Amino acid sequence: MNAYRPNPAETTFLLFDVLRLPQQLAELPALADMADPALMQQVLEEAGKFVGEVIAPLNRDGDEIGCRFEAGTVTAPPGFADAYRAFWQAGWPALATAPEDGGQGLPSVLEAVLYEWLSAANHGWTMAPGLLHGAYECVKHHASDALKVQYLEKLATGEWLATMCLTEPHAGSDLGLVRTKAVPQADGGYCLSGTKIFISGGEHDLSENIVHLVLARLPDAPAGPKGLSLFLVPKFYADGSRSAVVCERIEEKMGLHGSATCVMRFDEAHAQIVGEPGRGLTAMFVMMNAARLHVALQGVGLLDAAWQKADAYAAERRQMRAPGPRVDSEPADLIGRHPAMRQKLDTQRAWVDAGRVLAYRTALELDVAKHHPDAARRAAAQRWCALTTPVLKSAFTEQAFSGGSECLQVFGGHGYVREWGIEQIVRDARVSMIYEGTNEIQAIDLLVRKVLPDGGAALNSLLDELDSGSADGRQRITALREMTATVLLAAPHSETLAHDVAGDYLRATALVLLEWAWRQIDNAAPANDERWSRPALALRQRVLPEFAMRQHMVLARCAQ
Repeated sequence: MNAYRPNPAETTFLLFDVLRLPQQLAELPALADMADPALMQQVLEEAGKFVGEVIAPLNRDGDEIGCRFEAGTVTAPPGFADAYRAFWQAGWPALATAPEDGGQGLPSVLEAVLYEWLSAANHGWTMAPGLLHGAYECVKHHASDALKVQYLEKLATGEWLATMCLTEPHAGSDLGLVRTKAVPQADGGYCLSGTKIFISGGEHDLSENIVHLVLARLPDAPAGPKGLSLFLVPKFYADGSRSAVVCERIEEKMGLHGSATCVMRFDEAHAQIVGEPGRGLTAMFVMMNAARLHVALQGVGLLDAAWQKADAYAAERRQMRAPGPRVDSEPADLIGRHPAMRQKLDTQRAWVDAGRVLAYRTALELDVAKHHPDAARRAAAQRWCALTTPVLKSAFTEQAFSGGSECLQVFGGHGYVREWGIEQIVRDARVSMIYEGTNEIQAIDLLVRKVLPDGGAALNSLLDELDSGSADGRQRITALREMTATVLLAAPHSETLAHDVAGDYLRATALVLLEWAWRQIDNAAPANDERWSRPALALRQRVLPEFAMRQHMVLARCAQ
């Protein structure tokens, strides 16, 4: 009960039967050769074995022993380094990177599934390779040819790990306050000076080198975010010398003890610029957007891990007799038969299954946006990713924490002690609501930056695609359209209104997407199969009614 086990069979059903992945990939010339269901199923089965047998068993020690810091050096928990070496040498980080860069060129959705399972099995360990894909894309699309030659393949294969150095003690979400300085040098490089905090994997012993991507300000740069540039500085240079990058300490955290969260000091460290001067955020957003989808997948995976523990416990723990008719195949006093416990479990299962459909669909759309031959289809894919990514990041990280707490409740007092491992999931999940853009920022991103500027056109186009199914579903979609129109009319009369309602608006959007995802599952699931029918019922009875509350809160504020 203490180790997470991936379920490739259920994932295959969602990919092949619900999302029709092979047919979707067949439309993409660059990936058509990878549309073989047998190949993809084999990849998923092998990934499940690796995650379940190699990564999951390290989770307990990662939490209880944690990372150790001594004189600027960080040592990962026992087994972490060996597991990471096996991970990259087996080619897992390279699943979706380009073959010319040392990758395997497989669909992005397979990578998405892999990282969901890794996060569920061992969130602390997974923090180390979690930024690899974003760092690879950033270097591939923005770095000079010389930097690509030196770093791209190492990042593509995962032989070297990477960091994203944004936050400073005084500058969290407001990156315009960044003070780290980059001074040009005669050789064309730069000297970086400054301190960055909350740097996941800033120092460790998992890989031979660490590639730091750092936001900094040139001497003549204007104030604010437009004055930021992006720089690359490794832990070790090509000649083997070590850079002037120092880990001052690691944070003592609520959770994620298996991941070193570092305070990093750059003491005139020699660096190279990535992209154009003053365009650092443009280059960094490639990394941040990839990270946000992965954080949404963390939420889905952690909630599934919590559900697995709670469901297994509920199938064994016996207390007083449950109400209702007897079931010959089950003892009458299993707590899993009690309505209160069954409701909790089925509700969280509904969130996990819908989250997978939505996150996998988004990963698929990333490939469609890159490779589809039709420009209109590429544009639609871009629209889907832009609008759903902040929704998924916010909704599913929040559900990982609140739903994980609900799963802890199934254990009663046993959930509050460390023996069962459920309390670790709740602690680990909490940070996902904060990093890679807090959930409040995701809500502002959706409503203020993406819906309002075009008058809701992109969102309404997305809703056109979803506008089918049940009468209740159509009614909620219509209500979301009307809600959008009301906010558009009211927002010009108040500087704060859009920000006031952004969180409720995002939540309402998430519920519409959840209902759409479950319609796709219902269309493909076997009739009268309790595995799928019980969560579907919980969604209708215990999740979707929240939409009316969110709608009321948005409209009431607009009417003020």
